[in-house]
Amino acid sequence: MLLQIDTLYNAAEVAAEVVEQEPINLWTMAQYGGWIMIVLAVLLIIAIWIFIERLVVLHKAQKEDKSFMDRIKDYIHDGKIDSALNLCQQTNTPSSRMVEKGITRIGRPMSDVMVAIENVGNLEVSTLEKNLVILATVASGAPMIGFLGTVIGMVNVFYNMAGSNSGVIELSALSEGMYQAMVTTVGGLIVGILCIFAYNFLVSRVDTVVRQLEARTMDFLDLLNEPA
Repeated sequence: MLLQIDTLYNAAEVAAEVVEQEPINLWTMAQYGGWIMIVLAVLLIIAIWIFIERLVVLHKAQKEDKSFMDRIKDYIHDGKIDSALNLCQQTNTPSSRMVEKGITRIGRPMSDVMVAIENVGNLEVSTLEKNLVILATVASGAPMIGFLGTVIGMVNVFYNMAGSNSGVIELSALSEGMYQAMVTTVGGLIVGILCIFAYNFLVSRVDTVVRQLEARTMDFLDLLNEPA
């Protein structure tokens, strides 16, 4: 009876120690990941920088003066081509640069005007999409790097098992490698998921700007096709 009481008492002490163990936090977990976590941290910093920089650029590109096309229309109808060009240069947006190129082609065949505007539009879209391919690469590469850390951690586990001369494998010797394996997987997935959401959000903003460019192009071409 006394033996059973002692056993129950010891089990209670062990349970109390487990309960009193401090919960793991992200920083502590990241430290177990090794150098793989440093690589993932660098990739995350690069992704954050690209996201913020592109967000600022796209926000500026989306800003439009609602009276811009009306003023351009008035200038062209009055024959004030120089004033129209000056307005485009002062506005300095992707749509204004496309309209500016179209104004410089007034008097030429409509096909030439359309080609000139399309060329400028392609350049503007290329500028808006700058560095998005890097963000997409990080989104797809981070989980793979995390998986690489998983493989390295498991290699360490089996190496420790193979190097045990006594034939007795301690759980603490194996847990470190397994911990690294799991932590790097989690880190890679976190970075990858965040980058995927950021990339898709920026792509949607680029599409919005592209639709604005197409609308301004149609407005300008309709202006040129209006009867005198």
